[in-house]
Amino acid sequence: GKSGLPHFLEHLMFKGTEQIPPGEFSKIVARHGGNDNAFTSYDFTAYHQTIAKDRLELVMGMEADRMANLRLTDEIVYPERDVILEERRSRVDNEPGSLLSEQIAAVQYLNHPYRLPVIGWFHEIAGYTREDALAFYERWYTPNNAVLIVAGDVTAEELRPIAERTYGKLPRRDVPARFRVQEPPQPAARRIVLEDERVRQPSVVRSYLAPSFSSDGREHAYALEVLSELFGSGGTSRLFKALVVEQGLATGAGSWYRGSSLDATTFRIYASPRQDVEPPKLEADELERVKRRMIAEATYARDSLGGAARIFGTAITTGQTVADIEAWPQRIAAVTVEQVNAAARRVFEPRNSVTGYLLPASGRAPQG
Repeated sequence: GKSGLPHFLEHLMFKGTEQIPPGEFSKIVARHGGNDNAFTSYDFTAYHQTIAKDRLELVMGMEADRMANLRLTDEIVYPERDVILEERRSRVDNEPGSLLSEQIAAVQYLNHPYRLPVIGWFHEIAGYTREDALAFYERWYTPNNAVLIVAGDVTAEELRPIAERTYGKLPRRDVPARFRVQEPPQPAARRIVLEDERVRQPSVVRSYLAPSFSSDGREHAYALEVLSELFGSGGTSRLFKALVVEQGLATGAGSWYRGSSLDATTFRIYASPRQDVEPPKLEADELERVKRRMIAEATYARDSLGGAARIFGTAITTGQTVADIEAWPQRIAAVTVEQVNAAARRVFEPRNSVTGYLLPASGRAPQG
């Protein structure tokens, strides 16, 4: 009944402590030549700053302060709740594609909380109280439940004393064990149709329940990354070339796989049919081509130096280790045709799938 509460608290973390007035956190960072932001995923919330090395202790001290000393009043909490409601309206309710993605997740997971939107359901956001936010903060925000990642021109020897002077001063608190909810067997394929008068370009999405790097079936995760990259990533991918360039069935196509989650994730295939192409025809072609065209080569996923902290932070908070990240290129390079085929056989089971159609309000719902 409190979906989206972690995201709400992310917003409230910028509202101030006894040392930092409400709304001043980001302004202080900016005045020192840096920038900051935060984001919430299904498994964690991340707060990040980019700052000069000689200001590193400043921002770490500010982060430590708000980890333990956040001050929330009704005058702060309830206007921010309205901000979240408006964010949901603009980013989800007013975006048919986002609504479809949300509905696919709600149908894909029968039992797991991944079925809930990160931002929360509108009616549950509207019911948040100051006590809800404080209870979540006091339950989870403690240094022994956090990971500190620092990337840049600094060594561990330089960093450790700073960490000890900032986070090291905070007392630890026991946090509840993370109880991992398991998905039951999924016996039936599901299909949903979302019609909306704002849709100008129809689309079809096929979502499969898939193993992550930390869930049951994790031995397939590297092969699934290779499959997603080669099969549906960008204009040179097999799916794009087949559906868009060669056959002219679609205006766009691709696939997406996110292996960095604590529990089972999804592998999604998507395409936008041309105006004279019925969505079911496009759907059938995608599925058959997935099964036929497995490529042996391994490719490295795109990354950047600026994303290093996020890569390591995501991995560590979702069950992986530093060694896993450092070994990633070698493990990707070692993926074989047989492993890709095995991963495909594991994932592309119709009974584990959800097919979503996004159509104009006047569009005819697909049959079959």
